[in-house]
Amino acid sequence: MPAVSKGDGMRGLAVFISDIRNCKSKEAEIKRINKELANIRSKFKGDKALDGYSKKKYVCKLLFIFLLGHDIDFGHMEAVNLLSSNKYTEKQIGYLFISVLVNSNSELIRLINNAIKNDLSSRNPTFMCLALHCIANVGSREMAEAFAGEIPRILVAGDTMDSVKQSAALCLLRLYKTSPDLVLMGEWTSRVVHLLNDQHMGVVTAAISLITCLSQKNPDEFKTCVSLAVSRLSRIVSSASTDLQDYTYYFVPAPWLSCKLLRLLQCYPPPEDGAVKGRLVECLETILNKAQEPPKSKKVQHSNAKNAILFEAISLIIHYDSEPNLLVRACNQLGQFLQHRETNLRYLALESMCTLASSEFSHEAVKTHIETVINALKTERDVSVRQRAADLLYAMCDRSNAKQIVAEMLSYLETADYSIREEMVLKVAILAEKYAVDYSWYVDTILNLIRIAGDYVSEEVWYRVIQIVINRDDVQGYAAKTVFEALQAPACHENMVKVGGYILGEFGNLIAGDPRSSPLVQFNLLHSKFHLCSVPTRALLLSAYIKFINLFPETKATIQEVLRSDSQIRNSDVELQQRAVEYLKLSSIASTDVLATVLEEMPPFPERESSILAKLKKKKGPGAVPVSELDDGKREGGELNGGGDRGPDSSAMAASNASTPSPSADLLGLRSAAPVSAAPPSAGSLLVDVFSESGSGAPSAAVNDDGFLRDLEQPTETSDTLLVEAPGDSDSAPPSVASEDLAPPLPEADELLNKFVCKNNGVLYENQLLQIGIKSEYRQNLGRMYLFYGNKTSVQFASFSTTLNVQTKPVEPLVEGGAQVQQVLNIECITDFSEAPLLNIKFRYGGALQNLTLKLPVTINKFFQPTEMASHDFFQRWKQLSQPQQEAQKIFKANHGMDTEVLKAKLLGLGTALLENVDPNPENYVCAGVIQTKSQQVGCLLRLEPNAQAQMYRLTLRSSKDTVSKRLCDLLAEQF
Repeated sequence: MPAVSKGDGMRGLAVFISDIRNCKSKEAEIKRINKELANIRSKFKGDKALDGYSKKKYVCKLLFIFLLGHDIDFGHMEAVNLLSSNKYTEKQIGYLFISVLVNSNSELIRLINNAIKNDLSSRNPTFMCLALHCIANVGSREMAEAFAGEIPRILVAGDTMDSVKQSAALCLLRLYKTSPDLVLMGEWTSRVVHLLNDQHMGVVTAAISLITCLSQKNPDEFKTCVSLAVSRLSRIVSSASTDLQDYTYYFVPAPWLSCKLLRLLQCYPPPEDGAVKGRLVECLETILNKAQEPPKSKKVQHSNAKNAILFEAISLIIHYDSEPNLLVRACNQLGQFLQHRETNLRYLALESMCTLASSEFSHEAVKTHIETVINALKTERDVSVRQRAADLLYAMCDRSNAKQIVAEMLSYLETADYSIREEMVLKVAILAEKYAVDYSWYVDTILNLIRIAGDYVSEEVWYRVIQIVINRDDVQGYAAKTVFEALQAPACHENMVKVGGYILGEFGNLIAGDPRSSPLVQFNLLHSKFHLCSVPTRALLLSAYIKFINLFPETKATIQEVLRSDSQIRNSDVELQQRAVEYLKLSSIASTDVLATVLEEMPPFPERESSILAKLKKKKGPGAVPVSELDDGKREGGELNGGGDRGPDSSAMAASNASTPSPSADLLGLRSAAPVSAAPPSAGSLLVDVFSESGSGAPSAAVNDDGFLRDLEQPTETSDTLLVEAPGDSDSAPPSVASEDLAPPLPEADELLNKFVCKNNGVLYENQLLQIGIKSEYRQNLGRMYLFYGNKTSVQFASFSTTLNVQTKPVEPLVEGGAQVQQVLNIECITDFSEAPLLNIKFRYGGALQNLTLKLPVTINKFFQPTEMASHDFFQRWKQLSQPQQEAQKIFKANHGMDTEVLKAKLLGLGTALLENVDPNPENYVCAGVIQTKSQQVGCLLRLEPNAQAQMYRLTLRSSKDTVSKRLCDLLAEQF
């Protein structure tokens, strides 16, 4: 910056500011300002021409007055005149005034643009920077139209100074954010990307910010930046390199640049080039290794810089979700932060581990920290950290630890901060429903939830418990007994009264045999709560009373007396009065048979999507959620699988499909729902809106989303299901889908399929336009799968369709830019199979037809039921399966590192039980499981013998069916 000359002090401005500060009242300040405005106005209108210094001084005074909150309606032209000055200070004040006071609709904008063009073409770096700063500060569409073509040229020109390049990159970024349609890089793309190799710290840092923003909207155009970013990152983090070592911040080289590089890489999938990917993995390992080193300085700036890079690297590892070793190491590193004395680090560690918990590879590693997280939930002082701890417990929950986590969350709920209680209640309700091993535990949990935090239990929660109790015969008696006991408490929450009234009205007869819960005792208990309840609850209790008359005729006289009382038939509330009058008449004039018909037990509810999830998503707020962040609770109905031109061994599965989530359970008949067969295609929506309760949503296939896959019944002729048999097996096999216009499977289809052999969730396919994510769950011979189709562009996909080689319902034909639609599939394995079903996706993007075919990751091992066996039983069964056709064996070289934890995670992901202390050689792994199909069960035994020295494996599989042994052996050989 040029030196400020002695005469640039502007003493008049200093005196004016001093006068303002010395004013004793607001009136005195306004009087002094008005006096100064009159003086400035007279100077500007006077006959005597003002010199540059005077203009600058008066413009500065106007700017100061404006910043004090007063309107300025003159002086703009004088400020524009300052732009033509050759003095830096005068030009600077002119640009400053314009940046603050001139709006994009000003009549002076053309004069300003001309002055900016003159400065940009002057080649004076100081003037060019001032002009670029002004463009960025104003950032109007008019500015973008005038300079969007000029600034990229300045940015990549060889003779442009580094400070100007830095300003040009940030200016272009600002214009792109305000008017993306006007900033077209075109021919400048490759040269802008190569700024990543610039030696000037400011230039490369500004360029990365610009490239990251551009990559998010146009990933394919800028994909060459990945290799350059990896190369630059490698040079920074490597101790052997001297790249940007001069820019060391408290012993950490270029921390801001490293974070920006790692963030840029998160815009893309893992590099396809093996060398680039290897170099990137090496960088990430180096960052994790440095985090373990003792600190080189005790100052907080050192640890902040070091941890900033570490957390960004962990975010990249989570984004890729393809390196099991790195994911486990990242989890272990975060685990160390859970007990750190710095609150911010504990918060960030909990937040990152929430995402790690959704990965197949690191879920088990996250679970090892459960005690620490529970302790954080109980002892943390900061409510935001406690909330993150609750989020992590929710994310790490599975069947093995559900009871412990739900118990801890219930315990914490009694003292939880009021701001997070409602969200905690929803999470407890979801986990209890999703992981209930027996329904009596679920009923106990929900009733306990109502007791502890009844004010925060929404209608969705108690609707859901009633729906499940009505649909499950085995729990109805227990539920009636439990609510009866709960209602005996002196202080009983109104939600408990609602649940009690509904359940006793339906199933009170199941406990009426006990004198302690005789019909009259039940009625008196319910009626003792009547006067304490609101009108809707009283209405529900009146319905329970009339149900009692049907269930227990001996209570008729008592209940009729209640209904006949003035407080009922003359009630001021029209709803209560109408119910009392109609129920009294019904009980008086209807015969026993008519009464029994009218008041018969509620039929089972059609299984619909749990609205508790929708409530939790709304609580979390709007915004798209990446597929990798979706928790396992988002499972819902639909079905799939192969037919068409498949081979005889792809025989089978039952398939149907739904592309729309259902509205919440309509327990009280307050909302109507169209029949399942009338379900229209879903509207394209962001993932966070998948569970919205829009009135136009239609119910999905009769499958619930609560995670109880055991509730899935075998398909019947009346259900929305298509049974697919092997060709020739059935005369009623459905017609296959015409495949003349389907594209052949992608060359990498088998490779993509193999990635899902040992995991159920992740991104199946991704290119610059489309991302296809999968979430799935299997139990015995049944499965449920979500397919998420995400539009990565800002342009609408038209004529969007998907085709499986069976008959399926269509998805929404339009996918808006940045949105996702989902398709939900139910799977039933009828017999063993080898070929995966084919999924064809077609859509129009910018008028061009996109047509691609993938293999859906449904493999025979998905239907494994783990089987625990003792050593003696294992080898006895091993010898029984000794026929040559029952064994399949492969000896192959290791494709990945031979890490013990990763191998165990993959074998568990296969679906079998990993048997400890069975094989005489502790280095070997043995597994056992039974493949469940509709027609038969196939027992399988597995033995994996690693040779670390030779980097080889011997894999042996024995099963009661030869085709299964061979298929499993082929699948598994690709995993290790």
